[in-house]
Amino acid sequence: MSGLPKMPVPVRTDFLASAAAARWVAREGVVACLRGMADAIEAAFRRWPTFDKSARIATHSPQGVIELMPVSDAEGYGFKYVNGHPTNPQRGLPTVMAFGALADVATGMPVFLSELTLTTALRTAATSAMAARWLARPDSRVMALIGNGAQSEFQALAFVGLLGIQTLRLYDVDADATRRLVRNLAPYARTLGFDLHPCATVAQAVHGADIVTTATADKSRATILAADAIGPGTHVNAIGGDCPGKTELDAGLLQRAAVFVEYEPQTRVEGDIQQMPADFPVTELWRVIAGEAIGRRTPQDITIFDSVGFALEDYAAMQFMRDRARAAGLLETLDLVPALADPRDLFQRVVEAGRDPAPSRAAPLSAGVPA
Repeated sequence: MSGLPKMPVPVRTDFLASAAAARWVAREGVVACLRGMADAIEAAFRRWPTFDKSARIATHSPQGVIELMPVSDAEGYGFKYVNGHPTNPQRGLPTVMAFGALADVATGMPVFLSELTLTTALRTAATSAMAARWLARPDSRVMALIGNGAQSEFQALAFVGLLGIQTLRLYDVDADATRRLVRNLAPYARTLGFDLHPCATVAQAVHGADIVTTATADKSRATILAADAIGPGTHVNAIGGDCPGKTELDAGLLQRAAVFVEYEPQTRVEGDIQQMPADFPVTELWRVIAGEAIGRRTPQDITIFDSVGFALEDYAAMQFMRDRARAAGLLETLDLVPALADPRDLFQRVVEAGRDPAPSRAAPLSAGVPA
């Protein structure tokens, strides 16, 4: 390593705060943001073989799950920290909270730190719509949205804006959630020209729908869609079954359909196919995008995207948000890694800090007690 040329590397970590991310999305427009992000994620899927991939690392508790999601290519490394705690709203917290980082593979320098709570909602909806462009019938105009929680507005606008959905049928066991969704979507319905129909049952919502999105939150083996609930030609966007012990679809429905996944080793453990035999056939979506596998074969096919969320989507979404926020002047700079005159002399940072006349924010140590 001593023979390597000494090339100065900027010691700089950009930061995208939650408020800044929301400000950019509001300026750009939610649909435009979803469209750009879907294109970025699809471009990353086309490069699938170039990434070093692994299933996420999960820590489960009775209340929920905390996960780390890493991925890298030859130039960049990214990870996301994310939780899923369905009872959090009772404590005044979101069900899903996330942050993440991008680093330079050549040096390990963390170059970007970001909120990912809003970005995760956007990337999940963008990925759903991107997958549906490959798997749903091109003439799909009616979508049922089962589960009207924090993800639902993003899913609705993604399918309206990217696939031309004209009618949304809405159902949730919590009628207040559906009323909130209608209220939030009403201005978009007027400007984009789509209809909103709250429904009394799952069966009413899905009957005759071209696309069905299931986005429920309870950590349980549920049957949101029975084996006979879906008619020929339907595309099912199943995003709620995303950890061990959490499912939405009846096994009989999976058997009737062509099933597509993100990263098979992860989905076998976390997705709806966790209830199926180990040799149950599935196709990774990237193979369809790359032309290596067929997606929908006929207009009568039932297709299912058993989506659990994969780190590559977050990697592409972080790069997308970083680049757009930088162009808009919305990034901050964090003092995360020390800039050292001699990179081998970290202690000098402490010495220099001791000469800083600025008052310390920390409480003073007790006299005579070394720290």
